[in-house]
Amino acid sequence: MKVLLVKPNNLSDHIQPSLGLAYLAGGIRARHEVVILDCIKEDIGPTQFVQRALKDCRPDLVGIQCYTFDLGNVRKILKALKEWNSAIITVVGGAHISSDPLRAFADLEENLDFAFAGEAETGFPKFIDMLDDTTREPDYSSVPGLIWKKGQELVANPVNMEEELDRLGDPAWDLIRPDLYPESQHGAFFEKFPIAPIITTRGCPYSCSFCSAPILSGKKLRHHSKEYVLRNISNLYHDFGIREFHIVDDNFTQDIEYAKTIVRGIISLNLDISLAMPNGIRMDYLDDELLELLKEAGLYLVSIAVESGNDEVLKKMKKGIKVHKIRRDVELIKKHGFDIAAFFILGFPAETLETIQDTIDLSLELPLLRANYFTYLPLPGTESYHDLEETGELDNVDWDNFYMMDAAYTPPGIKREELLVIRKKAFLKFYLRPRILIRNLLSIKNFRHFKFLFKRFYSWIIVKNHHSTDFVVHQEPSSPASVSPTP
Repeated sequence: MKVLLVKPNNLSDHIQPSLGLAYLAGGIRARHEVVILDCIKEDIGPTQFVQRALKDCRPDLVGIQCYTFDLGNVRKILKALKEWNSAIITVVGGAHISSDPLRAFADLEENLDFAFAGEAETGFPKFIDMLDDTTREPDYSSVPGLIWKKGQELVANPVNMEEELDRLGDPAWDLIRPDLYPESQHGAFFEKFPIAPIITTRGCPYSCSFCSAPILSGKKLRHHSKEYVLRNISNLYHDFGIREFHIVDDNFTQDIEYAKTIVRGIISLNLDISLAMPNGIRMDYLDDELLELLKEAGLYLVSIAVESGNDEVLKKMKKGIKVHKIRRDVELIKKHGFDIAAFFILGFPAETLETIQDTIDLSLELPLLRANYFTYLPLPGTESYHDLEETGELDNVDWDNFYMMDAAYTPPGIKREELLVIRKKAFLKFYLRPRILIRNLLSIKNFRHFKFLFKRFYSWIIVKNHHSTDFVVHQEPSSPASVSPTP
């Protein structure tokens, strides 16, 4: 079969290759023709999709990844596909489908044939082979994670999460070509270039009430072997010229001994590389030995998820940490000479202006080089989402502007415009301090990098309403390998 895997355009401020699509392509390419299309990188909006994406590729099947903020664009792409050729089989997967499978499918059902929930690396190849075999009646019930129509009924098959991650094979690096991506990266700044994302583990055992990671990849931590990780790093270095690796695990340091084994292996490769972990790491799973190894391996900045500067809010978030412990862990990281970037959430349910100010105050007190102030998003399937559903507050969510640089949700008593002004002032107060401003300006690598950073500054600080039909600036969230058919 001819299969086109699509990362749709959206309102984004970084451009990076899709690991999830690369894993799916790697699983089917031996028997089928597969193409990966990054509509963000190629700047292809939904109204241009048929003309620009299908001109030279006439697929039998189109698989589209979908985060919640992609929903509007995915709906338009599906409609355009079916109007162009109703025989094209349409499949959607990803975080949005995985978080609420039946309801998400029903929302797209008019032009959608199938969907996948959870990790699709085992189910998707079986599904494609099944469609290709015209000698047998397809047994859709046997495909892990498949959502399909049985008469008038929607059926969601049980998902499969592979215990031995190496069995999933290598991503199809040559189909996503990380070496051809621009300087608009997940973490905004970088040490070396070009950059490739890699994943060493899947799963998150924590229960943070705002986070969908355990829904997407399960609570059990699963590992790639050291040999697998080092082989992919070596191949990317020698075959594609990659000089910086972004470990995009949800919890790379959760199994601290495994993390040390991987880092020692990276050191043993003796490559001229740098490392980053843009999704952040758990501060309570760090020690002096691991930090020393990471420094030797080329890690130049530690990203941490602080989220709030108020103990009561941290408790509601179920972060399992308090402010005094955050301060202590930051000092441990700083002792080893690392720069630190931190993530903060503003506007979590039941927050007040006072608790938001606590968070901003903490961000200014900690010895950080960078701070990212995100507004809270009620991600489908999470505990906080269901809490808002019960209280009726979901009715107030702006689903058309479901971005962390916007304010899709605000707690009672706080207006959207007010929260956006607070976030803007927090950014400016943090980054306009002379020492912080100068150090970040000195980290800009070239004029093209500057242009991407300026776009990010413009979309996060200047623009108040990001809603548009065809987007032209770029972003993607975390957890690249935990969704399907996508990252």
